[in-house]
Amino acid sequence: MSLKEECPYCYASLHCCKMCKFYDKSAYNECRESSADRIVEKEKANFCDYFILKGGSDNGDGKDDLLAAANALFK
Repeated sequence: MSLKEECPYCYASLHCCKMCKFYDKSAYNECRESSADRIVEKEKANFCDYFILKGGSDNGDGKDDLLAAANALFK
């Protein structure tokens, strides 16, 4: 996934904290990855090395499902 990739419907950044599997509002800095740097703006694209698309896989299967999940997050 590219850092600048966006949702084709709402143009929200996909490489952002709210789309990461480590994002957790109840965790310290809202991130379950203890080694990650603190990122203040959770809905903007960032350069976090620990980013893994929530529910994602490396082989690209289910891209439509992932985009639907992204759209649901930013409604």
